Amino acid sequence: MLSLIPPLSEEAVRALHVGDEVAISGVLFTARDAVHKFLHEGGALPPGVDWRGGILYHCGPVVMRDERGGWHVTAAGPTTSMREEPYEADIIRTCALRAVMGKGGMGARTLAACKECGCVYLHAVGGAAQVLAECIVEVRGVHMLEQFGAPEAIWEFAVRDFPAVVTMDAHGESLHDTILAASIREWAMRRDRPSP
Repeated sequence: MLSLIPPLSEEAVRALHVGDEVAISGVLFTARDAVHKFLHEGGALPPGVDWRGGILYHCGPVVMRDERGGWHVTAAGPTTSMREEPYEADIIRTCALRAVMGKGGMGARTLAACKECGCVYLHAVGGAAQVLAECIVEVRGVHMLEQFGAPEAIWEFAVRDFPAVVTMDAHGESLHDTILAASIREWAMRRDRPSP
């Protein structure tokens, strides 16, 4: 398993390939539909929020106040990333992201931006929201909470050994596309096979 410690350099990201297993230690930022749309329509990141070289996690965490008034994350599973496809390529370019993480992969525009800019898509494990929350060691901040609400806010997490797999790399390869093409070929072969 390869260690990723953001902020990431372009060189480090271009050294990654589809199928690489990674463990992230450092800062992750979350953003879902509301923030993507807001930025795409010309909005700006809040003061002090810098995504350059960073990893953006498609996640709507379940977060609760603890007894000291701080935040505690109880679930942090990935959101389906394809919902952000209309926005992601532009956000990769304007915010200088080095990785986007979620589940299910993304489309051709995001893949092209990854290749152009030196960015990867990381697939997080769906259905393991509580396990992934255990990798979050600190909630460093929350931004746009009043504007968008807890699931859609920008959360800033410090994580340790957060697991993911590279499924779209900076060389134009997509495991999602490869699997889809193989599935279509298999379906066509079965369809055309004569009945016994």
